[in-house]
Amino acid sequence: MSERSPAPGGLALVEALVNTLDLESGADTLDTPDGRARLGITEEGLPPARALRESLRATLLAHAGHPPHREVTPLGELLADAPLLVTVDPADGTAALASADPAPLLSRIAVAVASALVEGTWTRLKACESDTCHWAYYDRSPAGRGRWCSMQVCGARAKMRRYRSKDR
Repeated sequence: MSERSPAPGGLALVEALVNTLDLESGADTLDTPDGRARLGITEEGLPPARALRESLRATLLAHAGHPPHREVTPLGELLADAPLLVTVDPADGTAALASADPAPLLSRIAVAVASALVEGTWTRLKACESDTCHWAYYDRSPAGRGRWCSMQVCGARAKMRRYRSKDR
């Protein structure tokens, strides 16, 4: 839905997972083998991936100052099942976060969230305020107060609704 550029670093994975479901049309790319393959999700891993997606969406809505779109398992509870390790390169001493088991989607998401938290970018990943959208986007606005995934679509619709309500 958004014309914005993808989120930086590992947040692109979080954004991609959340945006597998188009709330307006109901289309879910996780329903297709290609859509699952892009994220490394097996057919058996589909229910937990969908639970993770909706928990992430609720968290991204919170980043934008909005209540959850529905009741979900808290993200912290889901991420507790994905332990992280700190790796240190013996050659130059650089440290990095890594997953104890890098294959599962949950582990890759945990690394992305932890890395973004350290980098200070985690709260810039938000979900669109529009009830029919909730698309994930990375807020690059200077003040960090972006509200919509697309000013041309969701922003314009919201402003038009507000304008029309004033005429009544």
